[in-house]
Amino acid sequence: QVQLVESGGGLVQAGGSLRLSCAVSGLTFSGYVVGWFRQGPGKEREYVGHISRSGGATWYGDSAKGRFTISRDNAKNMAFLQIDTLKPEDTAVYYCASAATVRIGVARDYDYWGQGTLVTVSS
Repeated sequence: QVQLVESGGGLVQAGGSLRLSCAVSGLTFSGYVVGWFRQGPGKEREYVGHISRSGGATWYGDSAKGRFTISRDNAKNMAFLQIDTLKPEDTAVYYCASAATVRIGVARDYDYWGQGTLVTVSS
């Protein structure tokens, strides 16, 4: 059974930083791309970015460029999303997802999803 479990969300003041984690089990982690998405209150799900199987390449959505960094540790079956200089508009539930191959920003390409972790940024 494939499981993705996000953690690290919480309440943070604007300007702060958070590191979200995604623990993956039930698949050969190094064979899968990991993506991050978010959904803010009253908003549609938004692509944050994704990382290649090896971790050697990353892609980001327009809203994530500059403040978001995706990484992974294949030895620990973990992926991470570092968010710096948090803004109130970053308030959202953040999801990690995985698939063997994906197109940039296409959520339906992902086969497995976590339950999400809530990030709330206060002004």
